[in-house]
Amino acid sequence: MKYPAVNPKTVLVTGCSSGIGLATAQLLRDRGWQVAPTARKPADLDMLRAEGFDPIALDVTDSDSIAVAADTVLKRFGGQLGAVVNNAGFGLAAAVEDAPRAMLRDVFEVNVFGLQELTNRFIPLFRKQGYGRIVNVSSVLGELSLPFAGVYSASKFAVEALSDALRRELFDSGVAVSIIQPGPIETKFSENLAHRTERYPANPASPFAEFYKEAIATRKTGTAHHTAEAFSKPPEAVAEKILRCLESRRPPIRARVTAVAYFGAFVRRALPVAMVDAVMVFKLKQRMPHFRIP
Repeated sequence: MKYPAVNPKTVLVTGCSSGIGLATAQLLRDRGWQVAPTARKPADLDMLRAEGFDPIALDVTDSDSIAVAADTVLKRFGGQLGAVVNNAGFGLAAAVEDAPRAMLRDVFEVNVFGLQELTNRFIPLFRKQGYGRIVNVSSVLGELSLPFAGVYSASKFAVEALSDALRRELFDSGVAVSIIQPGPIETKFSENLAHRTERYPANPASPFAEFYKEAIATRKTGTAHHTAEAFSKPPEAVAEKILRCLESRRPPIRARVTAVAYFGAFVRRALPVAMVDAVMVFKLKQRMPHFRIP
């Protein structure tokens, strides 16, 4: 479908403290966009200022913070906004049986609820303008759920579902909705995942308790290695896809970045679920050679 071009080229980008968000803000600025990057921590806001940006403080778990940030960006750009890039998010490593309600709630607050609440602030404006771009950073795990990533996958499945519904609801508005599926990217995601996971009480009775200790330790030290990491790309590769979603008159519905993202989508659609289960269980046993199902 063909969409109106964004003019003026103004954009709000969330989660710009590092990685994909920071790379996206830098690339868009270099390509002539007026960028309002957001971050939550004061130190990250200072870093963005040092990079030459005028950042906006935003905590997507706080409705008041979302309201203030939305008002701030609209005042900055004279009551208009061309696009919003929802990049803020985080992951955790835990078996579903070990995920307390607090963990589920925290992940969904950032990855889903905050994302959609912020987006909804701008949809009436986009409709009035007759144009706008919404880009939601999802994951290959938004289509293919892996062991120990069930909570994160569930949040990204939700992002995919909301994005698909929203795109269809905006069919006659001139507003495009795109989904980015990065796959493995060279960021601090794995290290941050380990630190965030440790914030939740461990289940000492978990059959995966020893596996958690080893997995978290290797992620924190950067010594974890999986086959997928051999196919990783820098965050700038994701930024390029986001730029395409913002500037193309026919923006992609789903933009995949790495070979792993393309392969995951193929597996999800082409292979029987039982076969996928068998492969994943086989790989899981390789990683946990001493584990036996009780």
